[in-house]
Amino acid sequence: MRARVRAHLESAGFQRFITAVILINAMTLGMETSPWMVEHYGGLLAAVDHAALYIFVAELAAKGYAYRVAFLRDPWNLFDSAIVAVSLLPTAGGLSVLRALRVLRALRLISVVPSLRRVVGALLTAVPGMSSIVLLLALVLYVAAVMSTKLYGATAPEYFGSLPTSLFTLFQMMTGDAWSDITREVMAVHPSAWVFFVLFMLVCTFVVLNLFIAVVVSAMEEEQRRRRGRRRRPTPPCWRSWPRSGPRCASCGRRCRCRSAAEGAPLGGSSARQRE
Repeated sequence: MRARVRAHLESAGFQRFITAVILINAMTLGMETSPWMVEHYGGLLAAVDHAALYIFVAELAAKGYAYRVAFLRDPWNLFDSAIVAVSLLPTAGGLSVLRALRVLRALRLISVVPSLRRVVGALLTAVPGMSSIVLLLALVLYVAAVMSTKLYGATAPEYFGSLPTSLFTLFQMMTGDAWSDITREVMAVHPSAWVFFVLFMLVCTFVVLNLFIAVVVSAMEEEQRRRRGRRRRPTPPCWRSWPRSGPRCASCGRRCRCRSAAEGAPLGGSSARQRE
């Protein structure tokens, strides 16, 4: 019985069905943000939402029955369980804010689609490599914030009046948001300020952030190579069996048609036959 349930859960048709339920549920949750849709189709949207939740609960229960302890060893199963558990919490009273968290069910698409799982796995693999880059970026931001506060704090106090304000302004500039406007405002008093801000943008945007991309791409390539390595299985030297009375191979001890068996060096009982 467990084997049949497991085969059904792992079938392509069931996976497509769960993917369709996730997409439909995500659409209905988006429609609930429209007052007009809630007014005219609120009952239908609520029914679809409850039906999707019941399907997810039944799926997790079936997985728990089929895989037993192995269900808890899979992090994707724990991820799905946490999302569904949030949806089962009461949404009345002080916990009404949890109603907005129902949209997290759309994230279950990550655990259902293999390509999305590989991308997330590669990102998690890249986290250790990104820690050094984060430390470098934080160091550059801190040094630039201290310098800009001392140099331009009196000129533009709304941007560089204090260390926290300078950190936020420089982070905003690092994303490319209004960095030229801030630079021109400071240059009105300090014409040479462009040197500081251009160097900061070059270091942060074109060096550090590109390092992030390089680490992530490298992790994804490593994940792809690992997948290809799992798919490739070495071709066994003994690719076709001899009849039961044939000689045994010297390399694997089986009766086969590989070169070792053809050239001799029989093993086991076949050596006795040859001596006869």
